[in-house]
Amino acid sequence: MKKILMAILCVAMACGIGVAAVGCGGEKMSDTIAVITRESGSGTRGAFIELTGVEQKNAEGKKVDRTVSTAEVANATSVVLQKVSDNPSAIGYISLGSLNDKVKAVPFEGVEATVANIESGEYTLSRPFNIAYKADNDNATLADFITFLKSTNVTETINNEGFIAPAATEAYTKPATAPTEELVINGSSSVHPLMEVLVEAYVEASGVEASKVKLSFNDSTQGMTGAMNGTYDLGMASRELSEDEAAALESYVLATDGIAVIVNKTNPIETISKEQLCNIYIGEVTKWSEIGVTVA
Repeated sequence: MKKILMAILCVAMACGIGVAAVGCGGEKMSDTIAVITRESGSGTRGAFIELTGVEQKNAEGKKVDRTVSTAEVANATSVVLQKVSDNPSAIGYISLGSLNDKVKAVPFEGVEATVANIESGEYTLSRPFNIAYKADNDNATLADFITFLKSTNVTETINNEGFIAPAATEAYTKPATAPTEELVINGSSSVHPLMEVLVEAYVEASGVEASKVKLSFNDSTQGMTGAMNGTYDLGMASRELSEDEAAALESYVLATDGIAVIVNKTNPIETISKEQLCNIYIGEVTKWSEIGVTVA
């Protein structure tokens, strides 16, 4: 019995203290970088490749996503978090507002990923969270919800969730009679957690039945396409709208979000540059030791 207890204690101590090159599951950190990216329709991916130089124009002037073909594709923020948490050699990127203590956010160009640093302009990996809808959509619940989202009522909520709320001057006024039309919202998985909180706050403030708001997620491109063709009343995008999307839809910046570069908590890396990050994601750098990270 003593031997069993000692073994359990040793495991617990190893996991609690941590070793630079060994994860809690016992897997050692490899010098080979495991690159995790998002699916092609993801707004987070779109913003990331643009901001880091992974996306470049070719000779014809067409934008090309140069993400290395060997990168593992994750179709949601939660999947990226899980993959990086499980793999000591992995690197990925997520919405700053979704960051948790199971992974490590790497300072970008020596600057930590914080709301304060995004507001000051020192942390440059940031992008807008957009919502968009057709101007001729006469859904009364949609109209009231947009009014709520643009009000001072949501400013504190957005900031408390780790994002930066736009300036608002008017408070939301509860309608005399709550609208009853069903409201369908879909799009970016990065915007979804924040929208979930805001929908809950709206239901409480407006008197609209919770069952009338149908919220789910896929990705930014599907969100905008669905808003344009009428499948969704409101689309969510974690990037700027394309020219075609902007021409077809009314849009509003719900919040500003940072993109956090994440690695396993056991990874000893202290900072990463734009050039290093780009080279990792286009496959020119494949080893941690190539960017000065010592693997024990």
